[in-house]
Amino acid sequence: MPVARWIRRLALAGVLLCFVVVVLGAYVRLNAAGLGCPDWPGCYGHVTPLGAAQNVASQAAYPNRPLDVGKAWKEMIHRYAASTLGLIIVVIAALAIAHRRRKLLSVPYAVALLATVVVQGVLGMLTVTWQLKPLIVTLHLIFGMTTLGLLWWLWLSLPGKSWGGMAMAAPGGRIGGGGGASADTLRFARQLALLGLVALGVQIVLGGWTSSNYAAVACPDFPTCQNSWWPHTDYRNAFVLWRGLGINYEGGVLDNPARVAIHLTHRLGAVVATLALGLASLFVIFRRTLPNAVPAAYAVLGALALQLTIGISMVLKTFPLRLTTAHTAGAALLLLATLALVRRVSTR
Repeated sequence: MPVARWIRRLALAGVLLCFVVVVLGAYVRLNAAGLGCPDWPGCYGHVTPLGAAQNVASQAAYPNRPLDVGKAWKEMIHRYAASTLGLIIVVIAALAIAHRRRKLLSVPYAVALLATVVVQGVLGMLTVTWQLKPLIVTLHLIFGMTTLGLLWWLWLSLPGKSWGGMAMAAPGGRIGGGGGASADTLRFARQLALLGLVALGVQIVLGGWTSSNYAAVACPDFPTCQNSWWPHTDYRNAFVLWRGLGINYEGGVLDNPARVAIHLTHRLGAVVATLALGLASLFVIFRRTLPNAVPAAYAVLGALALQLTIGISMVLKTFPLRLTTAHTAGAALLLLATLALVRRVSTR
């Protein structure tokens, strides 16, 4: 099998697995299983929770964190999946370097992808050893989404049948997105799509900060918050990034007004992201000179509608686990759709 096809298949496998890892990470955190194994990379010094359960001495090393086998398995399954993803990316980077003369894949891009997943692994370790520190948990989500985006962009850029059934050029190619669009139209569409991507990125960061500070439940009603359009907030403490080490952040440490401030900011961010992504998508749809970008624009609108529905339903139904986990999955899908739109309006 040609090397290019191997890289493309590995990139697609990486996208699918990274999506699973991101969603699993949210599921583990929301199940309060983030410290199910208080050490790293093992679990009470063992490869599996089964080994930890059979060794009382290893559990005794963590007297303040008794073994919960169910939570431990959730945490370790997440780690197994993340490790497999790391291996896939190592192989992609190795193939890019080994066949660099054929220019199948930009070596700097492959190295950047590898560096991103390495940093992600370090953040995964610190998430546990620093006891769910919000800054680290949020960075862990950011780098997870970044890894997903890089893999997706790689897959969209490699030659072959791609998303939407259209042939895509390798990075730097100029086929696919513009059709008969003028340079000004294509440039404006690209600017709108990039603006939407930035707004989405900020909203994902706010979502991570909301989740890691357990601020979602601070506003149990919608569209108001605690039956008020602007309840009492504490912005001074809401966005303090560093509070020192040695603090167990499981369950959160902020008072309610600070959590309300975080939640309201996340809601406002959702409005901004919705407007930015909606404007970019509608511009592409109603400009008949951008036909190849229209499927991606519809995908953005569909993913956006799904994410808004999940977010509102999550509040109205008192934050059930299935919806809170789906909210992270929805953000990942919206990121993939937005990147596809950016890719489509960046080539012609």
